[in-house]
Amino acid sequence: MRCDVPGGPELFSWKFATDPYPAYAWLREHAPVHRTELPSGVEAWLVTRYADAKQALADHRLSKNPAHHDEPAHAKGKTGIPGERKAELMTHLLNIDPPDHTRLRRLVSKAFTPRRVAEFAPRVQELTDGLIDGFAEKGSADLIHEFAFPLPIYAICDLLGVPREDQDDFRDWAGMMIRHQGGPRGGVARSVKKMRGYLADLIHRKREALPTEPAPGEDLISGLIRASDHGEHLTENEAAAMAFILLFAGFETTVNLIGNGTYALLTHPEQRARLQASLAAGETGLLETGVEELLRYDGPVELATWRFATQPLTIGGQHIAAGDPVLVVLAAADRDPERFADPDVLDLARRDNQHLGYGHGIHYCLGAPLARLEGQTALATLLTRLPDLRLAADPAELRWRGGLIMRGLRTLPVEFTPTQR
Repeated sequence: MRCDVPGGPELFSWKFATDPYPAYAWLREHAPVHRTELPSGVEAWLVTRYADAKQALADHRLSKNPAHHDEPAHAKGKTGIPGERKAELMTHLLNIDPPDHTRLRRLVSKAFTPRRVAEFAPRVQELTDGLIDGFAEKGSADLIHEFAFPLPIYAICDLLGVPREDQDDFRDWAGMMIRHQGGPRGGVARSVKKMRGYLADLIHRKREALPTEPAPGEDLISGLIRASDHGEHLTENEAAAMAFILLFAGFETTVNLIGNGTYALLTHPEQRARLQASLAAGETGLLETGVEELLRYDGPVELATWRFATQPLTIGGQHIAAGDPVLVVLAAADRDPERFADPDVLDLARRDNQHLGYGHGIHYCLGAPLARLEGQTALATLLTRLPDLRLAADPAELRWRGGLIMRGLRTLPVEFTPTQR
């Protein structure tokens, strides 16, 4: 699909998916706020410059509620997660505005605390080592399917309190959701429905058995049930929607952070060598700044989730009509030379790095601390345990998943010297 500005680049093709950054650079320079038809047939505004993106992410006139979309009949239901409307999973943080958003986020924040995430670090390390143990002796692996995908699924299931015997079902449902166009027709919606039914039942069972006082290390679903704001608790529908979006938003972003981040390191050997030397010296500073740089350089979320103008407004000199969808292109904003020096250069030591990889404003990603923990643990452990890790395919042969919001590899074949446990 070619950009309809004369001389503009092709958008949303397979070639574009492989490397969208030249096209985004062209849009930043020539059409920074650009209305285009998406592959779904929906027309939306793409916002590509950093300053405009940051403004749009925090603008209260841009609603997250799809009810504000002035949509033609053919666009009905094409702006969210497939199946969430029919499964009654719409009342989550990605679809609502204040004051409901304020109330729900405050309630969820009481359960999803930085302390809870920090206490979870040993379990993330245990999961990471266990997955690497599964392929370390082979000398080869597909790091997406054998590592980057299962790690966040099992981690978020543990955090939510999904029993171990049920977690493989979650892995299957999540696998269907992450494949998008690669699975059977309607598969995503069916997986969403199954997940919703399971979560509703689990929440009901946990509510019935909830002790008066929280036990040490209480799971997140129990914390969601227990959380209250001036005596007001989450309804079971709200708790199910929140558990669903924490899982949905939390696993695919982390899959892509680990996959994209590993790929970037393997294709930038000097940066990878710096990080390995730093880890060998017992330092954590370069790992921490490095994960932030990987989020900026080729992050897991290409476009922020949908927003809809509730009234006429202007972004970057362009008039946006009430009801129009707006998509903030995080991948373009985070390569804006007006904000970042040498934006197309990967520099793990970059300090001035206020990237938008996890959003901005009231919708800043609630799960960012968990994703950072998982990303840092996964990359540090991979590079330490498999020091000669290398690509087992020509980069030109790798394929990126189709889809609008997320950016991630379908596979990441690697080789290394086999190691014993």
